[in-house]
Amino acid sequence: MPMYEYRCEDCGHEFTTVLTISEHDKTKPKCPKCKSKKVQQTLSSVFVKTSRKG
Repeated sequence: MPMYEYRCEDCGHEFTTVLTISEHDKTKPKCPKCKSKKVQQTLSSVFVKTSRKG
């Protein structure tokens, strides 16, 4: 499942949450620190792990 990173506009707390793509499209998470719904998704790098064949 994809991991999404957010930053709270009220308290500045940065947090990561795991959501399905459909959950991400339907809901906006609350800040776990101050419970505010004023959060912005931040850009993050992608890490992909693959198996080696051969």
